[in-house]
Amino acid sequence: MNAVARTPSSHLLRRATQLDAVATAAVAALLIAAAAPLSQWLHLPQNLLLGAGLMLVPYVAFLGWLLSRERISTAQAWAMIAINACWVIDSVLLLVSGWVSPNALGVAFVVAQALAVAVFAELQYFGLRRQQRG
Repeated sequence: MNAVARTPSSHLLRRATQLDAVATAAVAALLIAAAAPLSQWLHLPQNLLLGAGLMLVPYVAFLGWLLSRERISTAQAWAMIAINACWVIDSVLLLVSGWVSPNALGVAFVVAQALAVAVFAELQYFGLRRQQRG
């Protein structure tokens, strides 16, 4: 057995992934179940909110699969980090592009979820670094 296979996942990486999975599942459920009222409150298109919620479902499944593994590999961790980074970039682009015209609450919602996702990515990155050192 090689050293990589014996190295357990970093506790931080696993906890960050768990937090990401729970929070993402909650946001996905909210966006899917309440797209219509959220659209009215946030002044964001209902189809955008519903589509975003539906796009999160496979990511939550991916995170669940990762958490079922004994070890999260470097490539898998980088995939999580990259997906989260893309979500943050897309959230910023959504606001600066002029494609939507959210009200202040809508802007706050997009910014808050982007900041949370950025924190997940950062925690996953630090957890990966810790795992690589261990």
